Amino acid sequence: MSVTDRTVHRCGPLLDHLGRLTRLRGESVLAPLGLRPRHLVALTVLRDTGCSTQQALAASLAMDGTNVVGLLNDLEGDNLIERRRSPEDRRRHVVELTEAGLERLAKAELALAAVEDEVLAKLDPEQRKTLYELLHLAASNHTVDCTTAAADC
Repeated sequence: MSVTDRTVHRCGPLLDHLGRLTRLRGESVLAPLGLRPRHLVALTVLRDTGCSTQQALAASLAMDGTNVVGLLNDLEGDNLIERRRSPEDRRRHVVELTEAGLERLAKAELALAAVEDEVLAKLDPEQRKTLYELLHLAASNHTVDCTTAAADC
């Protein structure tokens, strides 16, 4: 088998290219909503878990605690999240998505769906479903477990 035969079906460069297209277009549709990709991920985790301690959220996002504080400051400044002291442990803060945060997240997801439609325009619905399933399977070995994020809420 020649070197060319072994490298003909490498997905990395294609995934990187599609990821860049999606990221660039995604950032451009998120900016008018006052969001960046990291904001979107935090809002999504909070929607999916209901609430989280700051420490659990940092673990779920694989971010340093100091960086999470800055991220939460951004989101709280726009009234997209609310922080309060944990009733069980006054040293901890519990973070929850506000109604405004839920609405902004829904708008962002609609905008990002349009970006995905643009980037994947050549694929029919069945091909997109297959692509999603394959990517989900590939990513399942590399994802952070977010189920512990709500443990202290």
